[in-house]
Amino acid sequence: MKKKWIVLIVVALVVLIGYSTFKGTYNGLVQREESIDGAWAQVENQYQRRADLIPNLVNTVKGYADFEQETLTGVIEARAKATSVSIDPSNLTPQAIANFEQAQQGLSGALSRLMVTVERYPDLKANTQFQQLQVQLEGTENRISVERRNFNGIVQEYNTYIRTFPKNIYANVFGFEKKAYFEASAGADTAPEVSFD
Repeated sequence: MKKKWIVLIVVALVVLIGYSTFKGTYNGLVQREESIDGAWAQVENQYQRRADLIPNLVNTVKGYADFEQETLTGVIEARAKATSVSIDPSNLTPQAIANFEQAQQGLSGALSRLMVTVERYPDLKANTQFQQLQVQLEGTENRISVERRNFNGIVQEYNTYIRTFPKNIYANVFGFEKKAYFEASAGADTAPEVSFD
């Protein structure tokens, strides 16, 4: 009779330990995946902030009648394309991130061309509203960089977590897959020029 109780207690302890390990690992996977979703939302938030500043910038520049319309049209079109590309956080594949980044780089390039063109308009450069928008855009570019770095850090933590033993077994069983990083685009070793000086 004593042996029966000892066996039952041992089996119950093994089941309890197994359940606790299973539950803790699964919940850890879910929490880390949710952290990635939150970090991605912050990346998108900063890109949206930049997109929201552009109409004010375009309207300020439009006030200068002889300003080159083609440049403004390029910025407006690039903004429309950049805001039309979004990613579902559950589908953070390298290709999806590359498509998103390509649209954002198009907007960065259009803004750079706008800033180069602005150099020919000293009155516009001296405009207070334009100067304030310049400061906001520069700040937003910095925020984008910070949020991308944070996102990559959280993705690295998640990817490491799901690849370590025995968590990799649980990750495979429940379909938790490796997430993609933001990677530097070709030519990204030189930052886009957003200076109005």
